[in-house]
Parts: sequence; structure tokens; C-alpha cells
Amino acid sequence: MFAISILVLLSITAQLKADHGFDVRHHLSTVTTYDAAKDIVKASANKIPDGCTPIHLNLVARHGARSPTIKRMRELDKLASHLEELIKDAEEQKLSLEKVPLWLRGWKSPWRAKLKGGELITKGEEEMYNLGIRIRERFPELFEEEYHPDVYPIKATQVPRASASAVAFGIGFLSEKGTLGPARHRAFAVTSESRASDIILRFHDCCGKYKAFRKSQEPAVDKLKESVLDEITSALTSRYGLNFTRKNVAMLWFLCKQEASVLDITDQACDLFSPSEVALLEWTDDLEMFILKGYGNSINYRMGVPLLADVVQSMEQAIKAKEEKHAPGSYEKARLRFAHAETVVPFTCLLGLFLDDSEFQKIQREESLEPPPKPPQSRNWRGSNVAPFAGNNMLVLHSCPANSASKYFVQVLHNEHPIPMAGCNGSDFCPFEEFKEKIVAPHLKHDYNSVCTVHPEEPQHKPATNPFF
Repeated sequence: MFAISILVLLSITAQLKADHGFDVRHHLSTVTTYDAAKDIVKASANKIPDGCTPIHLNLVARHGARSPTIKRMRELDKLASHLEELIKDAEEQKLSLEKVPLWLRGWKSPWRAKLKGGELITKGEEEMYNLGIRIRERFPELFEEEYHPDVYPIKATQVPRASASAVAFGIGFLSEKGTLGPARHRAFAVTSESRASDIILRFHDCCGKYKAFRKSQEPAVDKLKESVLDEITSALTSRYGLNFTRKNVAMLWFLCKQEASVLDITDQACDLFSPSEVALLEWTDDLEMFILKGYGNSINYRMGVPLLADVVQSMEQAIKAKEEKHAPGSYEKARLRFAHAETVVPFTCLLGLFLDDSEFQKIQREESLEPPPKPPQSRNWRGSNVAPFAGNNMLVLHSCPANSASKYFVQVLHNEHPIPMAGCNGSDFCPFEEFKEKIVAPHLKHDYNSVCTVHPEEPQHKPATNPFF
């Protein structure tokens, strides 16, 4: 078994080295920064037909890069103590420390003095600010109107990093549109629903059945990771001569992700792992996201039907305004939402993204999908692409009056790139009625209350199992 594991690691390493070098910042699952993620995958796009013009835009975005939560900061403090003990034990046993990286000796968490965590950091502000500028420049027809909160509503959850992301986006989106200060800023509104009742952007917080499902699955998901963590723990212990535990390695991987994304440091914790080990650790994070937030269970995305309904309703209102020739400035042109990975991932699943046709058909029949394959096999489901910091889905409604078959089309952009929809024959430019019929309608037959209300007589979810170990 050990020999097979070594062969797998060598195979992954060879593949990664052959792939034009290796940058750990592209392999941090959902902790990947937007600049590192947004150009990882470039799908070929359908050409927008001549005569088609955008008339409405929906944006569903995750918050930008943030600091670790206070809980995770305290765990890093414990890691520092454990590492100190490991080195002390090695010294007492008169073991050589030649193989131990210098930074590891006496390491202290860079967040040890902080009393609060989880807030949007400067890098996250820049991600959202620049996204606002790019969207305005990409769709000038949509953003030529004078700002009004009814024309360009900006919505965020009540979690500060999401509302701060909305503000940073708004500053960029409305830059040089006002009279405030030398930069000509202007005031704008960001609205939020109560965290206890926000079923559009924080449906996961309000869905009792989902919370019960997640609680039942988390121990099993941790169990699924153990084989990979044990394999890498053995490798690190041999490589550096320290008696690492599985928990140490899990926290060193967490530290690697935080250092690389938040601090742009890649030559400390990340350098402890080989590219093949990073690939396996990334995969365990992606597997967790698949099971607890993605296609692993239909409740993960069915609970997002209020958001999907809200998106479609906004497009229907835009079509009505177009058909009835409403006066410019009297109707909505973009609905801009800022939330979390727990919002963006289910919404991505509702759109059927990152699926081939056979997988999409399974989802429509409410059949389970196979988990993302283990490296070195390739996979579409990667947290670094599905939901990095500032990750987003845009649905742009186009008016195509010259088209005899359909006057309105929806283009889906994921992280600003056109992305094929399996539900629309692999096209990223879909007739609106077909989009509603094939992608939306099968989900909207489910009611949020029926999906999320816990009934005591219902059977418990079976723990997740993994065919790879």
C-alpha cells in the first residue's frame, strides 16, 4: 500500500512539473485569491450575435479576501506551541535539526496579537474595487444611467466582510461619478436582510434541514481526509525529522493557505509540502466542498431556490420594461449581490456549471454525482475556480430583436469568463425561455420551506463514504 502511495505521489509530481511549473497560489481551494483564480480556466466563448445588446445584469459574488477567523487564529497559536514542543523534544533526544527549516524554529503566528478576525483585508478591498470598475467598463450600455438605488440595487448579507465587499465594489463601480473629494466619489446604498431571515443570500443559515445534514456529515468528511493526512504526515516526519501528528499537518496546510493568500508568503509553510502533496491536500478541501456545499447532496443547492427565483424575476421585469418601453432611469438595470462561498457554490450548482451533459441529466433526475476524482486524475470541480475569494457568477440578459426564434438571451459569466451550460447544449449564450425551461424550472418546483423544514420522522442522512480509499 505504501509503495502504491509513493507511486501516486511521484505521478502527481511529474504531472505538475510538466504543466509549466507549479504555483501553490493556484491550488488553495476556496482560499485562492481572485487574481490567482480568475484566469485559471478560459473556456471558448460563443460570439454574441450582431444586434444583441445587454439590458440587465445579475451579479452574485463572494466577499473578497479576508483574515482568518478568531477561532482559527487561536488554533494557529496552539500550532506554534506544538511546533515548539516538537523541536524541544528533538533537541532533548539530541536529534539533528539540520533538516528543519529555520523559519519553523521559534515560529509565532502573525495573527497572535489580534483580538478580532474574519474581516475583509486590503487585498480583498482591491479585488472588489477592481471588479466594480471592470464590470462598469465591460457593459457601458448598462451603466450609463445616473445612479439610483432602484436602478442599481446593491445587496449584501449582514456579515461585515460581505457588506464591506459591497462598499469596495460600489466605490469602484461609481468612481468619478460623484462630487465627494478629489476622487469624485458619491454616496450609495447597500441594503441587507436580517441574518435570521435572509433566505436569498444566507439561505444556509436559515435552512434547518441543511444544518442538520451538515452536522451529520462533517465527522464523516473529516474521516475521509485521514488517509491523505496520514500519508503526508509520514512523509513530513521522514523529511524533516520531527514527530508531526495528523492535526499538525492539517494546521500547517491551513497556515500555508493563509500565508499564500493573505500574506503572499509561499516559502514557509507551503514549502514544507511537495507539489504532489499540495495537490492531494487541495483535493481533500475540494471534496469537502463538494459534499457539504456542492453537488454531493441536492439539499446543498435546492435551498438556494429563493436566490434563483429572485434572479429570474429580475430578468422578467427587465424584459417587461423593454417591451413596454419604460423611460430610462425608471427601471432596474443591474442587481448586485455580495455574500459568501455558501451562497456562490449552491448558486453555481443551480445553474448546472462544471458539469457535462450526463452529469446534468443526473442532477435533473435528482441522482447523486460521483465525487471529484483523486489526483493525478483531472477534474472540473476545483474550489480555486468554483469559489475563490471574490468569485462570482454574472447573468447578463441580452435583447436580440433580429433573432426570429428568441428575442432574449442569457449569457452566464463565471469569474468574468463565459462558461458553458450543460442545460443549454454546452452554450454560454442561451435563449431566455430555454434557460427557464431546462435549467430553472426543475429547481423551482421545490419550495424553500419544504426543502428546509425539519420533520422529526425523517430518516437521518447516511455518512459520506469515499470510494478512493
